[in-house]
Amino acid sequence: MNPTPDQTDELRIVGKRYYGRWLSALLVLLCVVAMAHSMINNPRFEWGVIADNFTEASILQGVLMTLQLTAISVVLGFAFGTVLALMRLSSNPVLVAVSWAYTWFFRGVPMLVQLFLWYNIAALYPTLSLSLPGAGEIWSVQSNALVSPFSAAVIALVMHQSAYAAEIVRAGIQSVGNGQLEAARALGYRPAQIFRFTILPQAMRAILPPAGNEVIGQLKTTAVVSVISLQDVLFSAQIIYQRTYEVIPLLLVATLWYLLMTSVLSVGQYYIERYFSRGVSRGPQRTLLRALFNGFAPTRSERSITHG
Repeated sequence: MNPTPDQTDELRIVGKRYYGRWLSALLVLLCVVAMAHSMINNPRFEWGVIADNFTEASILQGVLMTLQLTAISVVLGFAFGTVLALMRLSSNPVLVAVSWAYTWFFRGVPMLVQLFLWYNIAALYPTLSLSLPGAGEIWSVQSNALVSPFSAAVIALVMHQSAYAAEIVRAGIQSVGNGQLEAARALGYRPAQIFRFTILPQAMRAILPPAGNEVIGQLKTTAVVSVISLQDVLFSAQIIYQRTYEVIPLLLVATLWYLLMTSVLSVGQYYIERYFSRGVSRGPQRTLLRALFNGFAPTRSERSITHG
């Protein structure tokens, strides 16, 4: 039975009420306010001590060391990881086996163990030398003089990072469809051109999200170098609180610096991902403020692109 004109005038649209959504949001907001109130008003946090030491000279030196280790290990790790990924995808069984074994070993051994092994490499090889048949020894050096705490940290971090980077790059390359490769071959592209102009631009969209997470994880992993007395952020904080006995405030200084550095890296990751997703995203690209408001969650169009 169709409604009469009088009845139609009385009809109105009533929006759905999300009582559970608002209730859960209110409960979470109350918990956040309670936690913030407790942290601000708890004198044991010693916010004055945190403010005094946040820009202390040794802390800033530790920040620079942390950033330096992160940059070196990420650049060299992903460069070597790309080589390992290409070896794993090659048709040469020896290269495939070596790449697989390397990835298996360095992903299976904890980072801290790797660091101690490289730091104590002199126990296995006290002297490193190079000799040629008929010419004898042409170069020799003591391992302790060559492998300093900094170089041991760099080697361990690069080895660890390259194993994970290899799997990230390999998965990105394999995400490119075979049709794209066949089209590039049909156009007469050489293998190097196919990789540069066809595979790499498309693979980057799959590589960047896990690679960004890996870079942030690597920055936090550098904290393990404090066990070999390399002065990063954590070790700098430890030096100060061993003298002043203000353990919690100095640990919070290190925490705030790590949060600041990872936040900057997250913003950089957002812009790089947006750059490589241009031309495939539907609708206008989100601004940084919009992404922050949504917690960097993907939009509906981005989800449709990701899931095909």
